[in-house]
Amino acid sequence: MTVQGFDPARLARIKTHFAAYVQDGRLPGWQVQVSRRGEIVYRENCGQRDLEAKLPIEDDTVFRIYSMTKPITSVAAMMLYEEGRFELTDPLAKYIPAFANMRVYTGGPALKPTTRAATEPMRIVHLLNHTSGLTYGFHHIHVQDEIYRNAGYEWGVPKGHTLEQAVDDWARLPLRFDPGTRWNYSVATDVLGRLVEVISGQTLAEFFQQRIFDPLGMKDTSFSVRGSLGKRLGALYIPNAKGKATRNDDFGNAARAKPTFLSGGGGLLSTTQDYHRFTQMLLRGGELDGARLLGSRTLRYMTRNSLPGGQDLVQFGIPLFAEVKFDGQGFGLGFSVLQDPMAAGTLGTAGEFGWGGAASTAFWVDPKEEITVIFMTQLLPSSTWPIRTQLRQLVYSALVD
Repeated sequence: MTVQGFDPARLARIKTHFAAYVQDGRLPGWQVQVSRRGEIVYRENCGQRDLEAKLPIEDDTVFRIYSMTKPITSVAAMMLYEEGRFELTDPLAKYIPAFANMRVYTGGPALKPTTRAATEPMRIVHLLNHTSGLTYGFHHIHVQDEIYRNAGYEWGVPKGHTLEQAVDDWARLPLRFDPGTRWNYSVATDVLGRLVEVISGQTLAEFFQQRIFDPLGMKDTSFSVRGSLGKRLGALYIPNAKGKATRNDDFGNAARAKPTFLSGGGGLLSTTQDYHRFTQMLLRGGELDGARLLGSRTLRYMTRNSLPGGQDLVQFGIPLFAEVKFDGQGFGLGFSVLQDPMAAGTLGTAGEFGWGGAASTAFWVDPKEEITVIFMTQLLPSSTWPIRTQLRQLVYSALVD
């Protein structure tokens, strides 16, 4: 008997496959959830949230979701857009003056780069779809990335820096390219979070709590380990030379400190249950249990490929890691969008959208099949193992209706 079109025996292959990651030490533990038409059809916990303390993954385990924060920030910004507070084509400098007169890197070493004036202002839409010309210091693929690292921005921000201070710093650094001309994964969503603060008059934490978390019932999602979150938070791991998950408290303990920097690009802690509430809102066109965050047309607009001429991230983007395949993937306003499953080389549905986090977490929403999928673990970086593509083939091969 199938459940919402899924064969339970085939879904069970998910545990068989990913349990091997735990048994041989590649992952400390994981949690996966699959739903269709609002019904949870598969939920499984495996392994430990803390190997050293022998604490298991449990239903309420808290995870660092890192860049799975980005879709939440993008929704926050578009809620303000729906109120008429800005237009997508507005120059960012209209709200954050530091972004006036941006300069583009043209050559030279990181300590003495040459630049020219940008030919196009950075617009709000460029923040939403990562065509701003900003970068991340951890890319290690271009001189611009080194410039960010030299300024103290690699995996975080200088100690004690606020979001406002970080954004002002980034505005002083050269762009990789003229806004709108390429796709490059970057701190753009952190800047977008600052825009939410400027326009709303609230901190990003306040806006999230009042306008998103409370209405959706996301009681365990936060920038800080308030209440019992710290006790339920998993440890963070990185692979050693043999590929075994090895504890890294240098990165992991950052989540336990009270943040001064509210990162809309990667600062949230959450649970599978909470993120399920968020994905169900997305699946239902912006509404869940009577709480409407966005209009259905707005959400459809956000989840269409926004790259010029329908290009994918390989054609229009700058490669991040050889292990991350972006063939057949476009990008909307806050989400990757699967355009062509054949080009992507994996099962899926054209039009599904989602994203993942640095600690190997991932989610996607498939509006056509009415499916949502969430995978949680705590292994940095996300390019270590091909978890996301393998999960997709296991989920879709279990759908038999």
